[in-house]
Amino acid sequence: MSKTSNIEFKRLGAHLGAEVSGADLTAALSHKDRQAIHDALMEHEVLVFPEIDITVEQQAAFAKQFGEFSVHPFSPNAEELPELIILDNDGDSPPLATDVWHSDETFREAPPMGTILRARVLPDIGGDTVFASMTAAYDGLSSRWQNFLSGLEAVHDFKPFRRLFIGADEKRRATLHRMEIEYPNPSHPVVRVHPVTGRKAIFVNPQFTLHIKGMTETESEAVLSMLYQLTGTPEYQFRVGWKLGTMVFWDNRSTQHYAARDYLPQRRRMERFTLKGDKVLGADDAMAGAGSAAALNAKPEARQKADGEAYSAATSVRQFERDTAAGD
Repeated sequence: MSKTSNIEFKRLGAHLGAEVSGADLTAALSHKDRQAIHDALMEHEVLVFPEIDITVEQQAAFAKQFGEFSVHPFSPNAEELPELIILDNDGDSPPLATDVWHSDETFREAPPMGTILRARVLPDIGGDTVFASMTAAYDGLSSRWQNFLSGLEAVHDFKPFRRLFIGADEKRRATLHRMEIEYPNPSHPVVRVHPVTGRKAIFVNPQFTLHIKGMTETESEAVLSMLYQLTGTPEYQFRVGWKLGTMVFWDNRSTQHYAARDYLPQRRRMERFTLKGDKVLGADDAMAGAGSAAALNAKPEARQKADGEAYSAATSVRQFERDTAAGD
């Protein structure tokens, strides 16, 4: 257990994960406490605040001390607070592909730096979130693989959210076209350099990555398949078993996560704030002083379609829908 300022951090995992205690999140953090949490996030990649009693406004105030909010265009959010993503799921409203390994929103040119997620309603059993350290995954590769991956770039897309537009009417198709213009497929380095720690991390995921540039489809699939398997290595993982009020703050630049849906048809409600990030830099970028080949996911096609239809039929409202309504 390490102690900095008035806050204590207890390491929980071999490569990532630490429990935070002694932090008063009902008020603004002191400079020392904020710096201590920031430094701990850089070291442990995932911070767990167990069973804290705060309001959503206090969660927002905490998050705002570490960066600027982003608004997710496709996830359900609160009308009065669009930065708040509400993940409220049960048998009638299943989650949309959260049970696929991913870093959040890599379909953006500048993906988020971090995410703050808090449990508000939990099932009796299940609903854990598993994290994987992609820095540990990179470090575990042979030097030959590390050298081979250096300089490669992969194309990303908001592909799981395209299901929201299946069978759409003309107005909905026009919205999809607008989203494609707003979020054109960015290319990110396959290996990114963390802007704070300087550590290298694998930065492709089956949720949003399409293919590796400059490769044939067969070559790209082979490389991505190998890299995707790294998240399944237990030594790189840290599992969060949620309890009511527990809040987790993770570094989106160096981790991936997988939200198990083994709780359905029971209800699980999580509330999330996401912090804006910077352009992804590779090793060449860092040295300069700056940094559809893959399968959608492993689920059967019929289940993908059923999940998309159920998700679309749910009463939750997403930001792109609010923007479309406002333009009418």
